Amino acid sequence: MVDKINIFDRDLLLKRREKASLTFHDHDFLFKEVAIRLVDRVKDINRKFPLALDLGCRNGLLGNTFSEMAPNKIETLVQADFSPGMATSAALNTGLYSLVIDEERLPIRERCLDLILSCLNLHHVNDLPGTLIQICRALKPDGVFIGAIFGNQTLQELRQSWLQAESEIDGGASLRVSPFVELQDAAALMQRAGFALPVADIDNINVTYDNPLNLMHDLKGMGETNILVDRKRMLTKRKTLLSAVKTYITQYSDNSGRVTATFQIIYLIGWAPAENQQKALKPGTAALKLADALETKEITVGEKQ
Repeated sequence: MVDKINIFDRDLLLKRREKASLTFHDHDFLFKEVAIRLVDRVKDINRKFPLALDLGCRNGLLGNTFSEMAPNKIETLVQADFSPGMATSAALNTGLYSLVIDEERLPIRERCLDLILSCLNLHHVNDLPGTLIQICRALKPDGVFIGAIFGNQTLQELRQSWLQAESEIDGGASLRVSPFVELQDAAALMQRAGFALPVADIDNINVTYDNPLNLMHDLKGMGETNILVDRKRMLTKRKTLLSAVKTYITQYSDNSGRVTATFQIIYLIGWAPAENQQKALKPGTAALKLADALETKEITVGEKQ
């Protein structure tokens, strides 16, 4: 039996989420923006959802976004978060049911939900394929999962600035920014988890700051600071911090002197398998030819132009 490999310190994640729950509303701008884009994707689906789960609800911002943008799309929305503080905050802010749930061990029976949503919450799960499998199993046939996760270009500026500063000052670099998923891997994970008709698309949100320290302050307020198991445990030297800030300003400032932070968002959509779903036709059974649609000549395999 292969031992489970833990990349993230989930105990530390819980402590930081609990602390962040007290002031998250001051730093939730990114989550609000992604919530709007998630709700837009739900609105594109021509059906209503009797029972939905907001997995990783934070302070209830996704529930409030549905109330504002699509109040009749979901009959019952249940909120859930790994942090009791966040779940309590969500219940107070929305008036909706809120539960404390660990994303790595979903206590949900199979085939009971019509829709599961996740707004920037699955990037700190140690076993993402396993979590996606549990999500798929919790959906009713033809139920939908719509999620947003950070892509691998997220905080690339901060990552490179820390790497350069630690290499120059400390003689070696440590991991400061969590590893994130690549687009092609995300689509493959959805298929591997058993979703039918999986789709993954990508979007970049660029945020500007007066100073890189303000970005770091926001990340702390979000509860999104480094929780890697192999993180550097020693306190950061002031000289190293100042070097990272200087590198960030030098390399990533715009014409007005503000620095840019990239947040790459990958959106995932997949359906739980059902008998009545559309399926791809077998090769050679299509009623129309692609060549006819393109008004060109069809060339079969082996035929020379």
